[in-house]
Amino acid sequence: MPTINVSREIGAPLDRVWSIISDVDNEAQYWHGTKSVRNISKNDNVIQREVVIAFKDAKTMQTVTLNPMTSIDTRITEGPITGSRIVTLNSVGGGDKTKVDVTWDFKLAGLLSVFGGMVKKHIAEGTEQALERIAKAAE
Repeated sequence: MPTINVSREIGAPLDRVWSIISDVDNEAQYWHGTKSVRNISKNDNVIQREVVIAFKDAKTMQTVTLNPMTSIDTRITEGPITGSRIVTLNSVGGGDKTKVDVTWDFKLAGLLSVFGGMVKKHIAEGTEQALERIAKAAE
């Protein structure tokens, strides 16, 4: 399974960054690989949802667990890409900055697996761009 790790320090307090990234219904605003989100169910901090991704408008099924002020654990259970994306937050710089770590661990289905290197590079670049958009919104 390909793994991707991307980190960024954002010049805003943790609660401000959390308010942006925990709004998972508006994820497409920052993560451009996400085209649309349709929630199927919400139970406390766990959301079951269907997400249309930019790759051929494919549908994925996801379980998102919000761990307040700490992390967002997205498990992608069905679709052309399965696996996880974990976004972790840590307060740094005396509380006026936030370190955001994103870890992807995924598997590509079918013919998509042939293009694993290209897909990994695309997801890594998309993650860096998403963190840039989140930083601009938070700062």
